[in-house]
Amino acid sequence: MTDNNSNSNANRQIARAAGTVMIAILFGQLASLVNRILVANAFPAAEVDAFFSANRVSETLFTLIAAGALGSAFLPAFTGLLVKDERSSAWKLASSLINLVTLILTLAAILASIFAPQIVRYLLAPGLSSNPETFKLTVELLRIQSISAVLFGIGGLVISILNAHQVFFIPQITAAMYQIGQIFGVVVLSRWLGIYGLAWGVVIGAGLFLLVQLPSLFKLKGEFSFSLGLGNPDVVRVFQLMGPRVFGVAIVQLNFWVNNNLGSKMAEGSIQSLTYGFTLMVMAQAAIAQSVAIAAMPTFSAQHALGKVDEMRSSLASALRGMFMLALPASVGLILLGRPIVSMLFERGEFTSTIASMTAWALAWYAAGLVGHSIMEVLTRAFYAQQDTKTPVVIGAIAMGLNVVFSFVFASLFEKIGWYPLGGLALANSLATALEAAALFIFMRRRLNGIEGRSIWDGVWRVGLAGLGMGLGLGLWIQAAGSLSRWLVALGGVALGGVIYFAGALLFKVPEIKLLTRAVSNRIKRV
Repeated sequence: MTDNNSNSNANRQIARAAGTVMIAILFGQLASLVNRILVANAFPAAEVDAFFSANRVSETLFTLIAAGALGSAFLPAFTGLLVKDERSSAWKLASSLINLVTLILTLAAILASIFAPQIVRYLLAPGLSSNPETFKLTVELLRIQSISAVLFGIGGLVISILNAHQVFFIPQITAAMYQIGQIFGVVVLSRWLGIYGLAWGVVIGAGLFLLVQLPSLFKLKGEFSFSLGLGNPDVVRVFQLMGPRVFGVAIVQLNFWVNNNLGSKMAEGSIQSLTYGFTLMVMAQAAIAQSVAIAAMPTFSAQHALGKVDEMRSSLASALRGMFMLALPASVGLILLGRPIVSMLFERGEFTSTIASMTAWALAWYAAGLVGHSIMEVLTRAFYAQQDTKTPVVIGAIAMGLNVVFSFVFASLFEKIGWYPLGGLALANSLATALEAAALFIFMRRRLNGIEGRSIWDGVWRVGLAGLGMGLGLGLWIQAAGSLSRWLVALGGVALGGVIYFAGALLFKVPEIKLLTRAVSNRIKRV
């Protein structure tokens, strides 16, 4: 009975934290959406392609050093020290890594600025080099935005520190702060600086990303020092864990660079369309999977540190069931309603009908991989919580290697068929991610001696039938809507799809729907 109560408490803790994180993520995604709409309307496709290409460098540096690599290795180690009441050691570890990250990213940003022309011409966007003005613009934007990598790196580690103390809302608000900085760049700075105003908006947003977290960090009253901690065994351990993860993140980023490289050689606006299509898919994935994964990782880490395998198995199964219940209808909705949604959001100003069609095409193929992305997000965090960065990295490296191969093959195939070749790049990402998620599930199931598979599959078939009903309903709606307003088609489709899916989930007795309706009912009663 005690174990059952403990499992239930852990699952409720994850659910509550996931709800908090989801609210913050939704706010951030809303700000991101507003930013994307403003950018789409304000600048021509060639300038937007240059901006997103330039921004790829700072995002890669941040992800490579702090966000994915160091953060995933640091959080389990930091949490493990805290739960063992080794607070002083935990803060020495945090201080050393913040100092090291600042130093490493500063040097990397300087080198990126110096070699910006070579990076753009030979690696990032060779297709843009055919136009001297676009090439020069990309180089200059890259140099401006490289500053943001340093601020992001420090902020990424602070997020891990706050998450380890079960502080979730403020760290997730950082994404919104970053977008607000860019919005300021578009609305205010671009009046005088053009697209360069957006680049400086990125730097301002990165500063806000860090600054908004500092009050919460100071409340923890941590003991900071300026030591690099090179002789600290905890620091050494984090870098040992980080090694495989750096390799894995590098492979993932290589895929983005390959896509950018290939996209720069396609029709003008292809980089923008790929970015916008991927962004819309990630908005759904962030609200659904990242909220669950971010909230679950500290719990997973604590369960692993205390040797509570049964609790971790139960918590992981619960997280996967809840995530799948939300990811499937989002995938179906984005595939079927992609064109009216893209048109409703972006098609005005500099964002033409052709670019809207290209974006919707990319979105459809990216959305096909939403379930795989969501599963991978949760399972990867479970491996990191066990301080195992090697297994997901090896699997991820193989999957992303396939992704690169698929990108060349599918882009060429789509072009021969007469389809937009950028759709092949999106399909490559979705297929590789699905294979990666399947492999992660198999390995984790072996490690935990099962993940309550019968319970998971019982939820999958019920959710699948509800999703099928939703898809049929949306198909009929799109045919019936015909020439109606794009706003009516999109919003009406979202509302109709939600109603059909919810009704189907109730009809097929999806357990998570019952828990959701009960939680909402209890909250209403308390209010």
